[in-house]
Amino acid sequence: MMGEAWECLIGQSAGREVLLGFASAKALCAASFADVLDEATGLGYQRRLNVRHSLDFRRYIRQPTSSTIPLTLNLRPTDDGVWHLERMPGGRARLHLRSPLQKLFAQVDCQHRLGHMSDVDLVLPFMSFIGLDIREETEVFNVINSKARGLSTSLLDFHDASLIEDLGKERPELYIAMYLRNEPTSPWYQQLDLGGASASGMERRASLRTVQKAVRNFLGRSDIPSTMPVDSVASVVLAFWTAVTLVLPGPWLRPRKHMINKGVGVYALMEIAADLVREASGEVSVRYFSACLSDFAVDFDWSSDGPLRGLGGESGVREAVSLLRNKRKQYTMRAIGNG
Repeated sequence: MMGEAWECLIGQSAGREVLLGFASAKALCAASFADVLDEATGLGYQRRLNVRHSLDFRRYIRQPTSSTIPLTLNLRPTDDGVWHLERMPGGRARLHLRSPLQKLFAQVDCQHRLGHMSDVDLVLPFMSFIGLDIREETEVFNVINSKARGLSTSLLDFHDASLIEDLGKERPELYIAMYLRNEPTSPWYQQLDLGGASASGMERRASLRTVQKAVRNFLGRSDIPSTMPVDSVASVVLAFWTAVTLVLPGPWLRPRKHMINKGVGVYALMEIAADLVREASGEVSVRYFSACLSDFAVDFDWSSDGPLRGLGGESGVREAVSLLRNKRKQYTMRAIGNG
């Protein structure tokens, strides 16, 4: 037996059937949830809550002349009868809820508006999709939020990685970045910030978007044949970063005090990786990369107070690459002079 009924209108939002209705913020909070991405398990898709953003909305919406566009929800499909939709004439519908406190709606685009509203009685409009599965829900979220200010681009990339059918063909740079994150032997294993809720104790080194863009630059400048299987290219990139950790274990293990695995360091090192691949005359392996890096990288100051301090943007990356190439050139000239 149902415990509560919400009066709604039922219609279409383009190709999807939706409910339109009104309910108190308190009721909507009680009946909905944000499916935040758990980076340890890969479940969920929402960004982590920005408390300041949410509190700003709470303060705003309680002002006398405030308003908001409809909250976007999805009535998750269920087999246990906790909700039932009664369709009536004239485009009306009655949504029966077994319990008003059961979280049946997923917050597709309203997480921050509802985040701190559980005690507020103000009536808000809502639009709810009916029965989208999680994949469809994620696709809708991506479309709505692809240009949203403040939304983690890494989170959208992570969604694309699961939604694109042939990721290796369509976005090889994202495929390789995800490989670095998901491969247990990778130095980047579970270490990339996706924009979701991280596992306790995880030391973040860089974002998925940063590594993806660095890989894209590498692909464009390393002269790797376009016919090479993407898995083979991923193995080359993995070999390079494995060599980095072998040659520079101190800076790698202390990311807060070094630039080696922050944005500018990642971009610059991937440029050096492209140089090394172009120059290789034999097998490109961990041994090859390690030998090349040990010649100059160990003498470079990777600390947060070193020459990379304050460098950012494209010009900063160019300067960082120039510094590393000059360091390598100095070693080569010394080696020739000593020879």
